[in-house]
Amino acid sequence: MHHELVGNLHIHTIYSDGTACHREVAHAAARAGLDFVVITDHNVWVKGLEGYYNGVLLLVGEEVHHVRRIPQVNHLLIYGAEAELAPFAADPQGLIREANERGGFCFLAHPYERGSPLSPDLGPIPWVDWGVEGYVGLEIWNTMSEFKGLLRGPLSALFYAFFPSLGLKGPFRETLRQWDELLRAGRKVAALGGADAHGKTYRMGPFCRAVFPYEVLFQWVNTHLLVERPPTGDPEADKRLIYNALRSGRTWVGYDRIAPTRGFRFQVRSGSSMATVGEELARAGALVFEVEAPAPGSIRLLRHGRVVARTYGTQLRFTTAEPGAYRVEVWKPFRGRLRGWIFSSPIYCR
Repeated sequence: MHHELVGNLHIHTIYSDGTACHREVAHAAARAGLDFVVITDHNVWVKGLEGYYNGVLLLVGEEVHHVRRIPQVNHLLIYGAEAELAPFAADPQGLIREANERGGFCFLAHPYERGSPLSPDLGPIPWVDWGVEGYVGLEIWNTMSEFKGLLRGPLSALFYAFFPSLGLKGPFRETLRQWDELLRAGRKVAALGGADAHGKTYRMGPFCRAVFPYEVLFQWVNTHLLVERPPTGDPEADKRLIYNALRSGRTWVGYDRIAPTRGFRFQVRSGSSMATVGEELARAGALVFEVEAPAPGSIRLLRHGRVVARTYGTQLRFTTAEPGAYRVEVWKPFRGRLRGWIFSSPIYCR
């Protein structure tokens, strides 16, 4: 029986280009109702600050990129390596290999982006070296990446600064297509969703606004984990618990802003065997998929990017004999349009 935890895994502090210290980030996460956060400052790994703060477990990873590569590409989220890895940034495959050899694991950050013409600082930073191997998954939904792509001019920037929820609708289609292509090729690729939180205040003429304070952003796109047991309160033991779940891909991305996604479940049975998100299942006859959402929505079961079953409600049940990588999307009406709500990591049926 798994236990669910909710956290955010893409956050910046004053050690790079954020505006809060680690303790302030953890307190903001506690007010937002998160269980854990992972700080991922740019090209700096900060030692000695991990632990529980106000009931939230704060861990420290790193977002690494090659600073001399212009335009900027290939940002890599590294967890659990316990070392400064920025010196390896020039070679993406070598960087991933170094992280893995040190006991860490990696996700490709904001693999597709749409930049804004308003500032050179708002240019897209995609992943371009798709020949690399050895990473666990993709950051399929990055709140600030999507928000950046909405800022097509001064008027749209002003509008979305005050009404950001009217613009955010889900992961970029290019990201989902790339994910499904990798799954179709037989790769195991987990899903991660991140805030990319900086806590910055934006200015445009006489207007000044902190669009996404940390606490607010932690209520939007988060990563949900299925861990093997409830946390004990021991930072090192609970860190291993969280990282094991991430490494195994027992995740889904939830847009908790429109409705809480705690309680989502996705599993498959075949004979006496059962698997949930991130796990493999050897078929013993028919595959019976079961999806349960915590509130009504448009539930879609996909195999390699093709919808094989759908319904509107809180439950979906589907039987097939076809092997493959299956994942779930749930879309939900919010403020006049259908928005992405839940995106699960795959179950791999062999």
